[in-house]
Amino acid sequence: MTTVPEDDSLQGLRDALGLLKDREQVAVRLLESSAKHSFDPDRELDWDAPLEEGKWFWPPELVSLYGTPMWKRMSEEQRFDLARHEAASLASLGIWFEIILMQLLVRHIYDKSVTSAHVRYALTEIADECRHSMMFGRMIDKGGAPTYPVTRLNHNLARVLKTVSTTPGSFACTLLGEEILDWMQRLTFPDERVQTLVRGVTRIHVVEEARHVRYAREELRRQMVTAPRWERHLTRLSAGEAARVFSIAFVNPEVYTNVGLDRREAVAQVKASGHRREVMQTGAKRLTDFLDDIGVMRGVGRRLWRSSGLLA
Repeated sequence: MTTVPEDDSLQGLRDALGLLKDREQVAVRLLESSAKHSFDPDRELDWDAPLEEGKWFWPPELVSLYGTPMWKRMSEEQRFDLARHEAASLASLGIWFEIILMQLLVRHIYDKSVTSAHVRYALTEIADECRHSMMFGRMIDKGGAPTYPVTRLNHNLARVLKTVSTTPGSFACTLLGEEILDWMQRLTFPDERVQTLVRGVTRIHVVEEARHVRYAREELRRQMVTAPRWERHLTRLSAGEAARVFSIAFVNPEVYTNVGLDRREAVAQVKASGHRREVMQTGAKRLTDFLDDIGVMRGVGRRLWRSSGLLA
């Protein structure tokens, strides 16, 4: 992985978004925010409260089949059940992704000064992600749906990614996993139609992920300016391929089988759904605009993003 010296030699470097911010100053501000706005989900949330009748586990407009012919044929009970299973699928995906992220962060700080604020914040973020993964696991268990692991192929592709990924590639993939889910969760936690527990989980995640996104964005900007040309090119390819895999893995097709739907027909209708395409592209837009500005969305990488359905 590329190691950037922690001194004043990078002062004055710019990218399309302007002057790069000092790494230590950013970390200090994030550490201050962490001290003020961090949560213990075991204490913050009432895990013993019963689930609420007539409330969703995920906003219906964000359920994959919403607005399709199949959705219109489904009973209200079946729609609620699909939302419950999709919430479990997304939480399972979140745990898988956060375990990868924690390993990428450990690799990122391995060669850096252990007394720096940058490393101290990375360790703080790893602690956040540990709590998030446990929180998502408890939410799945509380909802009564099964866990939904990614395919064996994607599981092993991620094993390769977390072993060989370069620094800018790691942060680009980090943002991919964080920002689309963050957009959906920002719609979820204020939605009174949704289970109180799910709203609490998403609120905690949104507040803490805002710091993680800031950290990843600032570091990716720095890396895309300082990394060698081959590494920037590899980042464009790896981010595009990650977008393709992420869009496929976003909802495990087994959820359709488990609520009594024809899996093949459901998958086909989701792919053909203009509403679903708009949801995914809107959720990704803030990220794709940022990646475009800093030079990640170019060449083959951009074509991969288009093929993923996340880029209009």
